[in-house]
Amino acid sequence: MDRTAGKVMSMREAVASFVHDGDTVSLEGFTHLIPTAAGHEIIRQGRRNLTVVRMTADIVVDQMLAAGCVTRLVSSFVGNSSAGSLGELRRRIEHADPEPLAFEEYSHYGMVCRYLAGAQRLPFHPLRSYAGSDLPSVNPGIRKVTSPYPAADGGTEQIYVVPPVNPDVTIVHAQRADRRGNTQVWGLTGVQAEAVFAAEKAVVVVEELVADQVVRSDPNRTLIPAHAVDAVVVCPRGAHPSFAQGYYDRDNAFYRSWSAISKDPARLREWLAEWVYGTADHAEYVAKQGEEFWAGLAVGEALSEPVDYGRRL
Repeated sequence: MDRTAGKVMSMREAVASFVHDGDTVSLEGFTHLIPTAAGHEIIRQGRRNLTVVRMTADIVVDQMLAAGCVTRLVSSFVGNSSAGSLGELRRRIEHADPEPLAFEEYSHYGMVCRYLAGAQRLPFHPLRSYAGSDLPSVNPGIRKVTSPYPAADGGTEQIYVVPPVNPDVTIVHAQRADRRGNTQVWGLTGVQAEAVFAAEKAVVVVEELVADQVVRSDPNRTLIPAHAVDAVVVCPRGAHPSFAQGYYDRDNAFYRSWSAISKDPARLREWLAEWVYGTADHAEYVAKQGEEFWAGLAVGEALSEPVDYGRRL
Protein backbone atom coordinates (compact mmCIF):
# COMPACT_ATOMS: atom_id res chain seq x y z
CA MET A 1 0.00 0.00 0.00
CA ASP A 2 1.28 3.46 -0.89
CA ARG A 3 1.36 5.12 2.54
CA THR A 4 1.29 8.61 1.00
CA ALA A 5 -1.71 8.08 -1.30
CA GLY A 6 -5.29 9.02 -0.48
CA LYS A 7 -6.45 6.56 2.16
CA VAL A 8 -9.84 7.79 3.42
CA MET A 9 -12.26 5.00 4.33
CA SER A 10 -15.23 4.36 6.59
CA MET A 11 -14.82 3.14 10.16
CA ARG A 12 -16.39 -0.16 9.16
CA GLU A 13 -13.85 -0.60 6.35
CA ALA A 14 -10.89 0.41 8.52
CA VAL A 15 -11.71 -1.99 11.36
CA ALA A 16 -12.44 -4.81 8.91
CA SER A 17 -9.12 -4.21 7.16
CA PHE A 18 -6.78 -3.62 10.09
CA VAL A 19 -8.20 -5.23 13.25
CA HIS A 20 -8.20 -9.04 13.33
CA ASP A 21 -8.92 -11.65 15.98
CA GLY A 22 -5.88 -12.20 18.19
CA ASP A 23 -4.29 -8.83 17.33
CA THR A 24 -2.54 -6.47 19.70
CA VAL A 25 -4.45 -3.21 19.38
CA SER A 26 -3.32 0.12 20.81
CA LEU A 27 -6.04 2.71 21.52
CA GLU A 28 -4.42 5.94 22.67
CA GLY A 29 -5.56 9.38 23.71
CA PHE A 30 -4.99 10.79 27.18
CA THR A 31 -8.31 12.09 28.62
CA HIS A 32 -8.65 14.03 25.36
CA LEU A 33 -9.41 12.53 21.93
CA ILE A 34 -10.14 8.99 23.11
CA PRO A 35 -10.98 6.71 20.12
CA THR A 36 -14.34 5.58 21.51
CA ALA A 37 -16.12 5.22 18.16
CA ALA A 38 -13.35 2.91 16.97
CA GLY A 39 -13.79 0.76 20.07
CA HIS A 40 -17.53 0.56 19.37
CA GLU A 41 -16.94 -0.59 15.79
CA ILE A 42 -14.55 -3.28 17.02
CA ILE A 43 -17.40 -4.47 19.26
CA ARG A 44 -19.93 -4.40 16.40
CA GLN A 45 -17.65 -6.51 14.24
CA GLY A 46 -17.25 -9.07 17.00
CA ARG A 47 -13.48 -9.13 17.27
CA ARG A 48 -12.15 -11.68 19.79
CA ASN A 49 -8.99 -12.52 21.73
CA LEU A 50 -7.52 -9.03 21.46
CA THR A 51 -4.65 -7.69 23.51
CA VAL A 52 -5.52 -4.06 24.17
CA VAL A 53 -2.70 -1.65 24.93
CA ARG A 54 -3.95 1.58 26.45
CA MET A 55 -2.11 3.68 29.03
CA THR A 56 -5.30 4.84 30.70
CA ALA A 57 -7.72 1.93 30.44
CA ASP A 58 -11.12 3.53 30.92
CA ILE A 59 -14.73 3.33 29.73
CA VAL A 60 -14.02 2.16 26.17
CA VAL A 61 -11.92 -0.72 27.52
CA ASP A 62 -14.67 -1.62 30.00
CA GLN A 63 -17.15 -1.75 27.11
CA MET A 64 -14.86 -3.89 24.94
CA LEU A 65 -14.35 -6.28 27.85
CA ALA A 66 -18.10 -6.60 28.40
CA ALA A 67 -18.51 -7.36 24.69
CA GLY A 68 -16.02 -10.22 24.93
CA CYS A 69 -13.38 -8.65 22.67
CA VAL A 70 -10.41 -8.55 25.05
CA THR A 71 -8.42 -11.32 26.74
CA ARG A 72 -5.30 -9.33 27.73
CA LEU A 73 -4.90 -5.73 28.88
CA VAL A 74 -1.61 -3.81 28.99
CA SER A 75 -1.99 -0.56 30.92
CA SER A 76 -0.64 1.82 33.53
CA PHE A 77 -3.98 3.05 34.92
CA VAL A 78 -7.46 1.60 35.16
CA GLY A 79 -10.43 3.70 36.19
CA ASN A 80 -13.35 5.85 35.18
CA SER A 81 -11.35 9.06 34.77
CA SER A 82 -11.78 10.34 38.36
CA ALA A 83 -15.56 9.75 38.20
CA GLY A 84 -15.78 6.21 39.57
CA SER A 85 -14.95 2.60 38.82
CA LEU A 86 -15.00 0.15 35.91
CA GLY A 87 -17.35 -2.65 36.88
CA GLU A 88 -16.57 -5.15 34.11
CA LEU A 89 -12.81 -4.77 34.46
CA ARG A 90 -13.00 -5.23 38.23
CA ARG A 91 -15.11 -8.36 37.88
CA ARG A 92 -12.60 -9.85 35.45
CA ILE A 93 -9.49 -9.08 37.53
CA GLU A 94 -10.87 -9.56 41.05
CA HIS A 95 -13.21 -12.53 40.50
CA ALA A 96 -12.45 -13.92 37.00
CA ASP A 97 -16.13 -13.22 36.28
CA PRO A 98 -17.32 -14.21 33.72
CA GLU A 99 -13.76 -15.19 32.78
CA PRO A 100 -10.25 -14.07 33.79
CA LEU A 101 -8.41 -11.16 32.25
CA ALA A 102 -4.65 -11.26 31.80
CA PHE A 103 -3.41 -7.89 33.07
CA GLU A 104 0.08 -6.52 32.47
CA GLU A 105 0.73 -3.40 34.53
CA TYR A 106 3.33 -0.67 34.11
CA SER A 107 3.70 2.89 35.35
CA HIS A 108 2.72 5.75 33.03
CA TYR A 109 6.35 6.47 32.26
CA GLY A 110 7.02 2.77 31.83
CA MET A 111 4.36 2.69 29.10
CA VAL A 112 5.81 5.80 27.46
CA CYS A 113 9.20 4.07 27.42
CA ARG A 114 7.66 0.92 25.90
CA TYR A 115 6.15 2.98 23.07
CA LEU A 116 9.45 4.83 22.58
CA ALA A 117 11.34 1.53 22.35
CA GLY A 118 8.72 0.18 19.97
CA ALA A 119 8.79 3.27 17.77
CA GLN A 120 12.60 3.20 17.56
CA ARG A 121 12.73 -0.61 17.20
CA LEU A 122 14.95 -0.87 20.27
CA PRO A 123 15.20 -4.08 22.34
CA PHE A 124 14.34 -2.24 25.57
CA HIS A 125 14.23 1.21 27.15
CA PRO A 126 15.94 2.14 30.46
CA LEU A 127 14.29 4.10 33.23
CA ARG A 128 15.02 4.88 36.87
CA SER A 129 11.53 5.37 38.26
CA TYR A 130 10.88 1.75 39.36
CA ALA A 131 13.32 1.99 42.25
CA GLY A 132 11.31 1.33 45.42
CA SER A 133 8.24 0.24 43.45
CA ASP A 134 6.35 -3.06 43.89
CA LEU A 135 5.60 -3.26 40.15
CA PRO A 136 8.72 -5.29 39.25
CA SER A 137 7.59 -7.97 41.71
CA VAL A 138 4.29 -8.50 39.87
CA ASN A 139 5.44 -7.88 36.29
CA PRO A 140 8.30 -10.08 35.02
CA GLY A 141 8.55 -7.85 31.94
CA ILE A 142 10.21 -5.18 34.10
CA ARG A 143 13.84 -6.27 34.41
CA LYS A 144 17.29 -5.01 35.35
CA VAL A 145 20.41 -4.81 33.23
CA THR A 146 23.94 -3.72 34.01
CA SER A 147 24.71 -0.30 32.60
CA PRO A 148 27.72 -0.31 30.25
CA TYR A 149 28.74 3.04 31.73
CA PRO A 150 30.07 3.77 35.21
CA ALA A 151 27.72 5.20 37.81
CA ALA A 152 28.29 8.62 39.38
CA ASP A 153 30.45 7.01 42.07
CA GLY A 154 32.47 5.10 39.48
CA GLY A 155 30.88 1.77 40.32
CA THR A 156 28.62 -0.58 38.39
CA GLU A 157 24.95 0.36 38.09
CA GLN A 158 21.92 -1.90 37.72
CA ILE A 159 19.09 -0.13 35.91
CA TYR A 160 15.50 -1.10 35.17
CA VAL A 161 14.38 -1.64 31.59
CA VAL A 162 11.03 -2.30 29.90
CA PRO A 163 10.43 -4.15 26.61
CA PRO A 164 9.18 -2.49 23.43
CA VAL A 165 5.55 -2.68 22.42
CA ASN A 166 4.78 -3.08 18.72
CA PRO A 167 1.01 -3.27 18.22
CA ASP A 168 -0.42 -4.89 15.13
CA VAL A 169 -2.48 -1.73 14.79
CA THR A 170 -2.71 1.59 16.61
CA ILE A 171 -5.91 3.63 16.47
CA VAL A 172 -5.95 7.27 17.57
CA HIS A 173 -8.47 10.10 17.39
CA ALA A 174 -7.48 13.62 16.28
CA GLN A 175 -8.99 16.93 15.25
CA ARG A 176 -8.15 16.91 11.56
CA ALA A 177 -6.13 15.32 8.79
CA ASP A 178 -5.69 15.63 5.06
CA ARG A 179 -6.52 12.80 2.66
CA ARG A 180 -2.97 11.42 2.86
CA GLY A 181 -3.07 11.15 6.66
CA ASN A 182 -1.05 14.16 7.79
CA THR A 183 -2.74 14.47 11.17
CA GLN A 184 -2.98 17.59 13.31
CA VAL A 185 -3.65 17.72 17.06
CA TRP A 186 -3.84 20.63 19.49
CA GLY A 187 -4.71 20.84 23.14
CA LEU A 188 -3.87 17.97 25.47
CA THR A 189 -1.76 15.29 23.79
CA GLY A 190 -0.58 11.92 24.98
CA VAL A 191 1.56 9.28 23.27
CA GLN A 192 -0.39 9.17 20.01
CA ALA A 193 2.64 9.76 17.78
CA GLU A 194 4.81 7.21 19.59
CA ALA A 195 1.99 4.64 19.52
CA VAL A 196 1.53 5.14 15.78
CA PHE A 197 5.23 4.82 15.00
CA ALA A 198 5.48 1.69 17.15
CA ALA A 199 2.69 -0.11 15.27
CA GLU A 200 2.70 -2.21 12.12
CA LYS A 201 -0.43 -0.39 10.90
CA ALA A 202 -2.11 2.85 11.98
CA VAL A 203 -5.66 4.16 11.71
CA VAL A 204 -6.33 7.83 12.40
CA VAL A 205 -9.90 8.88 13.21
CA VAL A 206 -10.60 12.60 12.81
CA GLU A 207 -13.31 15.14 13.39
CA GLU A 208 -12.85 16.55 9.91
CA LEU A 209 -10.95 16.07 6.69
CA VAL A 210 -9.22 19.22 5.45
CA ALA A 211 -7.51 20.28 2.27
CA ASP A 212 -3.79 19.76 1.90
CA GLN A 213 -3.14 23.49 2.03
CA VAL A 214 -4.74 23.75 5.48
CA VAL A 215 -2.17 21.34 6.87
CA ARG A 216 0.66 23.02 4.98
CA SER A 217 -0.36 26.41 6.39
CA ASP A 218 0.35 25.24 9.95
CA PRO A 219 2.89 22.39 9.71
CA ASN A 220 3.98 22.44 13.35
CA ARG A 221 0.55 21.22 14.37
CA THR A 222 1.09 17.97 12.45
CA LEU A 223 1.67 15.38 15.17
CA ILE A 224 1.52 12.33 12.89
CA PRO A 225 2.88 12.44 9.31
CA ALA A 226 1.25 10.76 6.33
CA HIS A 227 3.90 8.10 5.85
CA ALA A 228 3.00 6.56 9.24
CA VAL A 229 -0.74 6.31 8.51
CA ASP A 230 -2.59 3.51 6.70
CA ALA A 231 -6.19 4.73 6.99
CA VAL A 232 -8.02 7.99 7.70
CA VAL A 233 -11.55 7.76 9.07
CA VAL A 234 -13.77 10.85 9.26
CA CYS A 235 -15.97 10.42 12.34
CA PRO A 236 -17.36 13.62 13.90
CA ARG A 237 -17.91 13.38 17.67
CA GLY A 238 -16.11 10.05 17.61
CA ALA A 239 -14.29 10.70 20.89
CA HIS A 240 -17.47 11.03 23.00
CA PRO A 241 -17.72 10.90 26.00
CA SER A 242 -14.22 12.40 26.03
CA PHE A 243 -13.67 15.75 24.37
CA ALA A 244 -12.07 17.14 21.23
CA GLN A 245 -10.48 20.53 21.87
CA GLY A 246 -12.28 23.15 19.81
CA TYR A 247 -15.10 20.81 18.75
CA TYR A 248 -17.05 19.62 21.83
CA ASP A 249 -16.70 19.36 25.59
CA ARG A 250 -16.27 16.36 27.88
CA ASP A 251 -19.53 14.62 28.80
CA ASN A 252 -19.01 14.61 32.55
CA ALA A 253 -22.55 13.37 33.21
CA PHE A 254 -21.86 10.20 31.25
CA TYR A 255 -18.63 9.56 33.14
CA ARG A 256 -20.50 9.94 36.42
CA SER A 257 -23.22 7.55 35.27
CA TRP A 258 -20.87 4.82 34.08
CA SER A 259 -20.04 3.40 37.52
CA ALA A 260 -23.67 2.49 38.15
CA ILE A 261 -24.11 1.14 34.61
CA SER A 262 -21.00 -1.03 34.69
CA LYS A 263 -21.56 -2.23 38.25
CA ASP A 264 -24.59 -4.21 37.08
CA PRO A 265 -23.70 -6.75 34.34
CA ALA A 266 -27.28 -6.90 33.04
CA ARG A 267 -27.54 -3.12 32.84
CA LEU A 268 -24.16 -2.91 31.09
CA ARG A 269 -25.23 -5.39 28.45
CA GLU A 270 -28.49 -3.51 27.97
CA TRP A 271 -26.45 -0.35 27.37
CA LEU A 272 -24.32 -2.13 24.78
CA ALA A 273 -27.41 -3.55 23.11
CA GLU A 274 -28.98 -0.09 22.78
CA TRP A 275 -26.01 2.16 22.06
CA VAL A 276 -23.50 -0.05 20.24
CA TYR A 277 -25.14 -3.14 18.77
CA GLY A 278 -28.36 -1.18 18.31
CA THR A 279 -26.71 1.49 16.16
CA ALA A 280 -25.39 0.77 12.68
CA ASP A 281 -22.44 3.13 13.05
CA HIS A 282 -21.27 6.16 15.00
CA ALA A 283 -23.37 8.54 12.90
CA GLU A 284 -26.46 6.73 14.13
CA TYR A 285 -25.12 6.83 17.70
CA VAL A 286 -24.71 10.60 17.36
CA ALA A 287 -28.19 11.06 15.87
CA LYS A 288 -29.73 8.96 18.64
CA GLN A 289 -28.34 11.38 21.25
CA GLY A 290 -30.20 14.28 19.63
CA GLU A 291 -29.17 17.82 18.78
CA GLU A 292 -30.23 19.21 22.15
CA PHE A 293 -27.77 16.85 23.82
CA TRP A 294 -24.91 17.93 21.56
CA ALA A 295 -25.81 21.58 22.05
CA GLY A 296 -25.10 21.05 25.73
CA LEU A 297 -21.54 19.99 24.87
CA ALA A 298 -20.91 22.82 22.42
CA VAL A 299 -17.84 25.00 22.92
CA GLY A 300 -17.17 28.62 22.01
CA GLU A 301 -14.29 29.99 20.03
CA ALA A 302 -10.86 30.47 21.58
CA LEU A 303 -8.75 31.29 18.55
CA SER A 304 -4.95 31.22 18.62
CA GLU A 305 -3.03 34.13 17.17
CA PRO A 306 -1.81 33.73 13.56
CA VAL A 307 1.76 32.61 13.04
CA ASP A 308 3.84 34.00 10.18
CA TYR A 309 6.09 31.23 8.87
CA GLY A 310 7.56 33.51 6.26
CA ARG A 311 8.40 32.58 2.70
CA ARG A 312 11.21 33.11 0.27
CA LEU A 313 10.88 36.32 -1.75
